[in-house]
Amino acid sequence: MKLLGILALLAGAAIATQASMNAQLGVLLRNSLLATAIAFTGSMLVTLLVLLSSSAHLPKLDTWLAVPVHLWFGGVLSALGVGLFYYLIPKMGVGPMMSFALTGQLLVAMLASHYGWFGLPVKSLDGIKFLGIAALITGILLINWRNA
Repeated sequence: MKLLGILALLAGAAIATQASMNAQLGVLLRNSLLATAIAFTGSMLVTLLVLLSSSAHLPKLDTWLAVPVHLWFGGVLSALGVGLFYYLIPKMGVGPMMSFALTGQLLVAMLASHYGWFGLPVKSLDGIKFLGIAALITGILLINWRNA
């Protein structure tokens, strides 16, 4: 579990860094949507290159057809979220933006876990988790106190 925690921290650091870089790209190009398109194009190319060079086998057609329709639209939410990051970071700053974004991610993640959305393992909310949510929201308010 220690390695997974380190990898999760690395993922968070990568997201904060790329969001800052691509938000600045949007500022310099004067178009946050263009920065979003550039970021997703680069992501797609790298992902396809790794996929094609790996030994992973692509699923058969019946597997593709068995996927529920709504699961094919996660990329729309990615584009919305990432586009909003690149638009808001230059206006709010990366720290405040990430604090609100992470709060939104954690709150929705806890609900998704509680209800087992999308086939996730169920992790019920309890008093300790509600206390954690209250501490999280308090922390976000304190982080952003002077920015209000």
